[in-house]
Amino acid sequence: MRITTDLFSAYLKCPTKCWRRSHGEFAGVNEYAGWVLTQNESYQLGIAKRLLEGLRENDRVVAPPVAENPKLAKWRLAVDLLVQTQYLESRLHAVERVPSEGRGNSAQFIPIRCVFTNKLTKDDRLLVAFDALALSEFLGREVTLGKIIHGDDHATLKVKVSTLFKEVRKRVEKISVLLSGQSPPDLILNRHCPECEFQAWCRQKAVEVDDLSLLGGLTEMERKQLNQKGRFTIKQYSYAFLPRRRPKRLRHKREKYHHSLKALAIREKKIHIAGSPELKIEGTPVYLDIEGLPDRDFYYLIGVRIRNGESVVQHSLWAEEPEDEAKIYAQFLDILKSVEKPVILHYGSFETEFFERMGKRYGLSIQVILDRNGNQTPVNLLSIILGQVYFPTYTNSLKDIASWLGFAWSDSSPIGLNSIACRCAWERSRDCEMKNKLLAYNAEDCQAAEIVTQALLRLFDSKPRTDSEKTSPADAVNVESLRSEERKWGKFVSPFKEFEQITPAAWWDYQRDRIYARSSKPVKHDAHHHGPHRLGPHCRLHINKTMVSPKLSSCPCCGSECTARSLRTRMLYDLFVGKSSVKRWIVRCRFQYYWCNRCQRRFGAPREFWPQSHLGRNLVAYVLYHTIDLCIPFPTVRNILSRCFKLDMLLETLITVKRTAARQYKPTYESILRHLVTGNLLHVDETRVSIKGHPAYVWVFTNLQDVAYLYAESRDGSFLQEMLKDFKGILVSDFFTAYDSLNCAQQKCLIHLIRDLNDDVLKHPYDEELKIIVRDFAALLKPIVETIDRRGLKRHFLQKHQTNVDRFYRKLAKLDLQSERAEKCKYRFEKNRDKLFTFLSHDAIPWHNNNAEHAVKAFAKLRDVVRGSFTERTVQNDLILLSICQTCKYSGLDFFDFLRAGETDIYAFAKAHGRNRKNHTMLQCDATITTPPSS
Repeated sequence: MRITTDLFSAYLKCPTKCWRRSHGEFAGVNEYAGWVLTQNESYQLGIAKRLLEGLRENDRVVAPPVAENPKLAKWRLAVDLLVQTQYLESRLHAVERVPSEGRGNSAQFIPIRCVFTNKLTKDDRLLVAFDALALSEFLGREVTLGKIIHGDDHATLKVKVSTLFKEVRKRVEKISVLLSGQSPPDLILNRHCPECEFQAWCRQKAVEVDDLSLLGGLTEMERKQLNQKGRFTIKQYSYAFLPRRRPKRLRHKREKYHHSLKALAIREKKIHIAGSPELKIEGTPVYLDIEGLPDRDFYYLIGVRIRNGESVVQHSLWAEEPEDEAKIYAQFLDILKSVEKPVILHYGSFETEFFERMGKRYGLSIQVILDRNGNQTPVNLLSIILGQVYFPTYTNSLKDIASWLGFAWSDSSPIGLNSIACRCAWERSRDCEMKNKLLAYNAEDCQAAEIVTQALLRLFDSKPRTDSEKTSPADAVNVESLRSEERKWGKFVSPFKEFEQITPAAWWDYQRDRIYARSSKPVKHDAHHHGPHRLGPHCRLHINKTMVSPKLSSCPCCGSECTARSLRTRMLYDLFVGKSSVKRWIVRCRFQYYWCNRCQRRFGAPREFWPQSHLGRNLVAYVLYHTIDLCIPFPTVRNILSRCFKLDMLLETLITVKRTAARQYKPTYESILRHLVTGNLLHVDETRVSIKGHPAYVWVFTNLQDVAYLYAESRDGSFLQEMLKDFKGILVSDFFTAYDSLNCAQQKCLIHLIRDLNDDVLKHPYDEELKIIVRDFAALLKPIVETIDRRGLKRHFLQKHQTNVDRFYRKLAKLDLQSERAEKCKYRFEKNRDKLFTFLSHDAIPWHNNNAEHAVKAFAKLRDVVRGSFTERTVQNDLILLSICQTCKYSGLDFFDFLRAGETDIYAFAKAHGRNRKNHTMLQCDATITTPPSS
């Protein structure tokens, strides 16, 4: 069966339409579809006549015989040319023959397509490309150019059809597969339905099976995902809605649109409300509806309905010619000026575009008039409904919602797209009956907008309603009422009020505070006697030692003489850390402060004191080790100190300790960051963090020795350009696009790629082309990983696999793919070819990003403990300390020992303790190879 232009055009709109046309099924009645067909035929005849008028008899031909060979023809223009090949058939509107310019050059043929609309779409370009492909195969000669004549001005657009042949051939092959089957394709309603002659039949079938495509706004990708989950009907989808508590970061934002909630409203046949929608009309409501011709950007009718108490005034401003548009707009503005505090209410974005375009065309914005009368802005009713009010209708169009509310348009109204056909028919005939139909239709739209507005006002009204109003739309379901109780047992409710008063007496807190406290006084006394002791000058804890600092005669910095101050006594609260024990250690310290006149600084306090604190370094190290390394919250650490060491410390003290520690170790953090940037290997990854309910990001940079965390307000990665401008090593990362712009060699994480490919195969189990690509990649990567397991990450043993990589890409380039998913997979491999196998040409470069993911886990563990209470300052302090903690782990050092030592140079500390960082690095490198990657 040949694929004709008619079938190809139908397939561009809808596969079902193409299949039904191919089987010659009867089309229903659709006035707009018939009008479009008539307009196309009339426009084509007019263009053909216009093209033939300027040619001589020998240079033109009309409907030449199919058997005639155009290569031997002498004509310059052929009209209504039928070309047939083995698989294609096209009736070209016109063909222009350009004679050869010299000997040995063949004549050029240019197909011409006529389109009556002023604005062209991608489908129009594909249709002329289909004509060119059929003509090219018919002639056995390449056709590279096509023309489209369109619009009222007969504008000509040249189309380079050779660039569209690939897409046209794909569509042709899909049509061939479709028509070769015995069963029709899955019925899917789309945006073309109002223009299709099969609209009534398809919609009836979709309603019978309760198809998901009835839901307006549900994309094809979302529908396929639902089908994969076993949801094929609206009723099935309605059970998928689960009311959830919104995160704090989103509570100030508008509720997103839930298709599942729309399905639930349809199933229950009740209005559902999400969030807190509001509609306030403080003034005179003015209901507006605009009629226009989008193809010509011409607004010919402005309908204004003004409600003032019980009286209603309807204005219909009609423009007979485009030149009258300015006149009716001025009349509309005069009407607004005469209304006291006008509040414009309209439905949809068509009127919003009208306001913007009229203001630009005629220099007077409607907002200026509204500002003079109370600073009101036009209210789009649809923007209030979307995401907040779910009517039990398939779509949120004015026709569906107003019809559900009980409003009905007259039978003679040119509803929807038919109004365009009616206006064009009036322009030809000037029939008063057609004009009256358009005026009535516009007035009914204004009335429908008023009905929807009144329904919303009743819906948002919190006043109690009488029995006569119980059938109003205000009887709606609030989504908050659907949320199940989070507590397991919930609130005890009983028809006997005595039971509700008795049951609280069994609560645990009630018994401890009211019952046991009165009947067991010794328990209360013992708890007070053995409780912790508050730290301070009058603390009654045992003093383990008294230390007297030696006198100083000179400044330790400059060596000059210093002035002694009075003798001081301070208590040092610390921990004594033995080989196998930890105990409380309190020291009474006696020392003198000294003042150096040259340095202008005070000194003399014992080194054992933490700066600006009465705590010892061991105690501070103990606190930081628990909070940063072990991720134990401050209240729990406080309880440990209180119970085990009888040290009662305030939470504010612990918070201050962490803040001063971050300030003291910031130079250490900066030195780690410098080591990373100047190294030859860098792993990078990012994760999300909540800052007072607002999203932010934490970036992690690591190699095999150092780790640094960096806070950023967004994920755009623009700071990476400046930070890594001097980095000359190899960057190992995932496929986030922010890394693509960096000027350095890169290695993409192949584990991320494997997961994505595996998910694609599971989602598309019948895509054989995709399976071929993934199977070849798996066969390529398996021996490489086996070599790494045996030999390690050494270039000498890995570079032999480069030949297999080149073979894989040569085979990939030869694949002629039809699957969209397989084509995307192929493009991804080709785009990242220089970044997937960089590790084969270098030593000690991992093929995955496991080091960065492991470092991200450390922050994620800390983030789970904090649970969203981060501030920008606290998260930065935590990242400084966590960077040092993870660097100690990667380097084989003990974070607790480093804090106790009082050092700020982590590299000097490692050298002083005799740690072989190189050997530890090699061990960790091997560990990253054999350890399974994190999920």
